[in-house]
Amino acid sequence: MPSPLPPLFEELPQVLVEKIDLETPWALLGEALDEILAALPADAIDISLTPDAHVLGDRIAIGAGTRIQPGAVIEGPIWIGRDVQIRTGAYLRAGNWVGDGCVIGTHTEVKRSILLPGAKAPHLNYVGDSILGRGVNLGAGTILSNFRHDGQEVLIPDGSARLSTGRRKLGAVLGDGVLTGCNTVLNPGVVVGRGTQIYPGVLLRSGLYPADSIIKLRQQIEIIERQT
Repeated sequence: MPSPLPPLFEELPQVLVEKIDLETPWALLGEALDEILAALPADAIDISLTPDAHVLGDRIAIGAGTRIQPGAVIEGPIWIGRDVQIRTGAYLRAGNWVGDGCVIGTHTEVKRSILLPGAKAPHLNYVGDSILGRGVNLGAGTILSNFRHDGQEVLIPDGSARLSTGRRKLGAVLGDGVLTGCNTVLNPGVVVGRGTQIYPGVLLRSGLYPADSIIKLRQQIEIIERQT
């Protein structure tokens, strides 16, 4: 039976290929990610750190060419590739994998997520328990929400059925090249196929969204004369 998931990733780093099941990619955020991070050396930082970049804990790998601006906070265990930009006020909590050439922007928080090479969360974003494909770009204020208010398992609607994820915390799985507009909010359990664009202000409910699509928000604006 073919997978109900839309096409997501054309190429994955080898360390992830060995762990991922493409029919349940969100499982990569569990024990598989723990195993990848547990295998890191205690200290593999290939850049010079300034005192105003706050790097805490151990099992921290940072590749050559990465730039960390003043005021950023990075907690281990974490793997950060080469030529990554981590800007002022960014908060990378323990348990992340950040690929080469990614951007973590000003006042962006990333929690237990995987960013494939070239993914960008550049402006006031929250990325919780999510996977961002290559070249993903989150518009300013995009939120990838990861927790249901009732604390129950995140289920992904698929027509009349629901896919079990086995996870109480799961944000979004965004395929390669997905773009979100400013102030987009994705509810827990959103899977978006590669190449899809999401317009500004969209509130996207849990579910599977096709590749190579445009997701629009239509709204009606009413302008009335002021009473003086």
